[in-house]
Amino acid sequence: MSVDGETERLKTEADEPGWEVDPDDEWGLAVIATVGRQLRLRREAVGMRVADFGRAVGYGEDMVRKIESGKRIPQPGYLDKGDEVLGAGGLISAMREDVAKVRYPKQVRALAEMEAKAVEMQLYDPLNIHGLLQTPEYARALLLMRRPAYTEDEVERFIAARVARKSVFDRDPAPELGFVLEEWTLRRPLGGKAMLRRQLEHLLETAQLRNVELQVMPMDRDEHAGVAGSIEVLKFKDGSVVGRSPAVANGRPVSEPRQLRILELRYGIIRAQALTPRESATFVEQLLGAT
Repeated sequence: MSVDGETERLKTEADEPGWEVDPDDEWGLAVIATVGRQLRLRREAVGMRVADFGRAVGYGEDMVRKIESGKRIPQPGYLDKGDEVLGAGGLISAMREDVAKVRYPKQVRALAEMEAKAVEMQLYDPLNIHGLLQTPEYARALLLMRRPAYTEDEVERFIAARVARKSVFDRDPAPELGFVLEEWTLRRPLGGKAMLRRQLEHLLETAQLRNVELQVMPMDRDEHAGVAGSIEVLKFKDGSVVGRSPAVANGRPVSEPRQLRILELRYGIIRAQALTPRESATFVEQLLGAT
């Protein structure tokens, strides 16, 4: 395969970090094994060798074998090109949706599925700017600071998952989203001041959405109902509710009314103690001006 007379370098694992299958994700392993098997059967049905197929889609032979054996997650472009090369009529490209879900860590995927169905979310994180509000650059900075360190593959997987969760902002009808942020998370220049500026600008843009209420908890408050940790309360169309907090049921999702009452009570008090949405926007603007 050549471009302007020069041989095009075929992609290897080093070109695509973060596309390994989680060995503890049984559903993911099954999906990728099925996709790989379908790719292999279709390639063999048209009588194409692994090396020839690899050159046609722009991948090295080793990568093709790993994808066909279920050891690597194929990228969307790989599936689309493979569909075209093998004349599959869209059947291979149609696997993109399930394959995309597999790339995200299992626990993140479960959270994203709940967020995708919620009609209202009440969210408080005392340690960081909430994941749904983070820019990709800010998210990467946080992940790279983790100790013991994540591998580059793990970092890429978590970033991809976090970005995918942001589709919640694009839903129609849009869910009602409430965030309470700690002032100190907005002042801490993780990744440098330039990155913090971009993050603060993103918060102001998000706060302008009609379905989003963003509040800041100032550091000078002498009372704070959130000292027990983060809170997530997700409400669904059928009236059901799921909550989560490290202070309740060891952080496992709960739906029992008594436990949910505790979480909603705490979140309500936190909101009352924080700045109003309008005051919060002004506060973030002032921080941005001083950064």
